[in-house]
Parts: sequence; C-alpha cells; structure tokens
Amino acid sequence: MQNEAPQNSPQSTLSSLAEEAASLAAETVIPLGKGPGEEPVKPVNAKEERKLYASRQKVYPKRVNGRFRKIKWAVMICTLAIYYITPWLRWHRAGDIPDQAVLVDFQHQRFYFFFIEIWPQEFYYITGLLILAALSLFLVTSVAGRIWCGYACPQTVWTDLLIYVERFIEGDRNERIRLDKRPWTFSKLSKKVIKHAIWLLIGFATGGAWIFYFADAPTLLHQLPRGEAPFTAYFSLAFFTFSTYLMGGIAREQVCTYMCPWPRIQGAMFDEQTFLVSYHPTRGETRGPHKKGASWEGRGDCVDCNQCVAACPMGIDIRDGAQLECIQCALCIDACNAIMDKVGRPQGLISYDTEANLEALAKGQTQKVHLLRPRTLLYAAVISFVGLFMLVTLTTRDTVQLNVVRDRSPVFVTLSDGSIRNGYTLRVLNKEHQVKTFSVAVEGMPGALLVRGGNVDASVTTVTVPADFQQADKFFVILPKEQRSKLGSDGAVTMSFTLTDENGDKVAVGESTFRGPKS
Repeated sequence: MQNEAPQNSPQSTLSSLAEEAASLAAETVIPLGKGPGEEPVKPVNAKEERKLYASRQKVYPKRVNGRFRKIKWAVMICTLAIYYITPWLRWHRAGDIPDQAVLVDFQHQRFYFFFIEIWPQEFYYITGLLILAALSLFLVTSVAGRIWCGYACPQTVWTDLLIYVERFIEGDRNERIRLDKRPWTFSKLSKKVIKHAIWLLIGFATGGAWIFYFADAPTLLHQLPRGEAPFTAYFSLAFFTFSTYLMGGIAREQVCTYMCPWPRIQGAMFDEQTFLVSYHPTRGETRGPHKKGASWEGRGDCVDCNQCVAACPMGIDIRDGAQLECIQCALCIDACNAIMDKVGRPQGLISYDTEANLEALAKGQTQKVHLLRPRTLLYAAVISFVGLFMLVTLTTRDTVQLNVVRDRSPVFVTLSDGSIRNGYTLRVLNKEHQVKTFSVAVEGMPGALLVRGGNVDASVTTVTVPADFQQADKFFVILPKEQRSKLGSDGAVTMSFTLTDENGDKVAVGESTFRGPKS
C-alpha cells in the first residue's frame, strides 16, 4: 500500500495555488488586452499623442450586441434597400419619357419624383429641399448630437456593411489582429483576396445603383455589358466603385475625422441640453478590475475592461469625454451595458445624456430634459415655414407658363406705310401630359395687329404645344401709323401677351414692352 502524500507537500501546494489562481481569474473582471489571448486595446487618439493630423492607425472594432446595435442594423437594411431598389420602381409617364418613379432626366431636363415633376425653371424646389435637409440636420444635431453620423450617414452605413464582411471572413477583433500579424500564408492570402473582392463587388453595386437614377434603369442595364451606355455611365460606375471601396473599406475612420467637415461644424449646434453619448464619471470613478463578491464601497462601477474602446469603430475612449472623432453610434453603450449585467451593476454607466445633467449629477442633483428650447423651436419653425411654403407653391403652380423675349436687334422696324413693328419670341411651357392649343392675343395696345411669324399663315394666332414640352414661336406686333401717338415720349409702351385655352380661360400672361421712335 502506497503512503499518501503529506498535505503540505510541494505537489499539494502547487495544486492549491493553481486552483486559487484559476478561481481568481474567473471571479475578476480583467481589462481587455491584459488577459491571456487578448490583444492590447488603446485609443487611437490618446491624449499624449494628439496631433493636428495623424496617420491612420487601423481600428479593429469588436462585435457587440444590444439595443443600439439592433437599431443600426435596422437603419442599415432600410437605407440600403431604399438606395438599391428605388431606381427600379415604375411610374407611368407620358410620351417617350421613361416610366421610372425617381429619375434625374438630363435629356428632357427634368427631375421626376413619383407624381412630382421639377422643370429647370423650377430649380428653386431643389434649393428648398436642400434647405429643409440642412435645417433638419441642424434640429436633429441640436437634440441628439451626431446621430445622423452614427446611424444614417452613407459613410457609416457602407462602413458598417464592409466591416460585417470583414468580420464574417476574418473573424472578430482578436482574430483579425492576429491574422494581420501572422506571416503571409495561403490561408491568409485567400481570406484577404476574398474580402477585398467582396468589397469591390459592393462598391460596384453602389456605383451601379447610382447611375440608374439618371437613366431608365432596365434600358441602361441592357446597354452596360454591350458597351452601348454613355461614357459618363462607365466613368461614374468606376468612380463610385473605387470611392466606396476606399472610403468604406480602407480609409474608414479617417474620412469622418479629417475629410468630413461636419464634425467641426456640429459644435455650433450643441448646447448644454444636447443628448450625447456620455460616460458618467461620478458613478464610474475610481475605476479598476473587480473581483466577484468583493464590495463596491469606495470605488466606481467602471471595471476598466476597455470593452467600450474595443467596440468603438473610431477607436476612441468615450471615458475621455466628448471628442471630435465620436460619431455617436452608441456601440460603446451596448458594450458597457453587457459588462454591467455581468458584474451585477445597473446599466447606463455610458448612456445618452446632456452636459447639464452630468454637471447636476456631480452635485448630487438631477436635471430635467428640455427638448423644447429656443434653438430647437427656431429650427422647427423655419422647417415648418419652408415646408409649408413649398407645399403650397407646388400644389398651386401653373401648368402653363409663358415667357416673352423681345427682339433687340433691330429694336423696331418702320414699315413703308409708317407703321411700327416689333418682333417677339413666345416660349410656351406645357406641363400637362396632353397636347394643348392656345389662342394668343395682345393686351394694352388697342388697335395693334398681331401677326404670326415664320413659315406659317400670318393670320393664325394660335399655338399648339405637345405634352410636357416647351415650344418657341415667333410673333410680330404692328402698331398702325395713326396709333403712334399712343407711344410715350421715350417711344415705349407696356403691353402683354395672353394665352387662352380651348375653354376660353386665360391661362397665362407675359408682359413686355413695345418700342418705337422717341417723340
């Protein structure tokens, strides 16, 4: 029978120490990057390294799950679906105009948005839309910071998509870091080639969808592989393929930090009541690793796990406060909430909060939310006014417009019988989807004679304009010799042309002047 080893033998001591170490490791939250198998985590904009411009440090964002990550997935799916599907939506158009719901038609010089048609003369509607977009961005920013940047900006949406592809092929954060450090092998090369090939395909689809907004999508799709499409289509396709690949896959955070002007402009829209992704130092400090079962007295809730840094697609530490690089995507909130659940502490150590409330919490108080304040009310009022004005003008705009251009050389012609003749070009715009015929008359010059110019019967004073078309016709106004006394001392008199439709309704009026010799 073998003798049992004494309880204080070296083997027993080493075994108990190993068990105690394993127990401590399981019960202690170790900062990310300091445990076995973890790659170091360090913010890319560490205070001691801040510069006006810094070369890119590749960021390896860690996958997180939570409420805000789900919101980002939903926004990404919706925005990409709208972008890729919209050019294929059909809407019946008259004549030879493509039956496309949303179309920027340079050939016919029009912009179509479902039932709305914008002509070149109505470009102010596009200006109004840009004003509304800018003011809406100002309003959203004043309420919730760079929420546009964090969720709906094209740079963010496509970067999220390309990061998903990268994570699917190369693995999560630690796996990607180790793969980049590993010597080149066939496995590494194949993963890199597949990843970049998919990125280029996504860029190609992005450029392809963009050019379909400027031509009939089915027709252009048929022309592209045959080499029959316009040069601008191929150029735009190549440009957007490369730019999507570069900015979403290679440059990424450098675009938001250095290329985009919005991070530097947004500060003007912030105030102490703006909701920003914020770390609560009064609750989190003093930070440090925490052992399971240990007391939380005398320390903060932050266990210094660096999960917020690892999850950030910009590679910053939100605990350093508001920063230029932060796009307010809130992934750090999801990462921190998951850790708080593990250590048994309340969520919200990092959350959307206002500067005023953070200052109040530091004093042991709470601050009420003030969404309605002068800044937001002003933005909302201007948005409402511009939107209502555009809606009223759009619904009451004329379907027929008349523009009168008087001949300037010669200014007038004196005929052999002493009468005075002026020449005019009448540009009639018919916005309706049917052919319209109008009678032309002169007002403000009793006794004047209207004569049709060109290779037509001079006695005909009507114009027929095709559907969705602008037509120019030449007319002459003749003032008889006995009526010349009606001219002013400067030889000019104000008059106007009128268009009357088949129902006898006056549909358009164009003012001009009639000129003759000075008295």
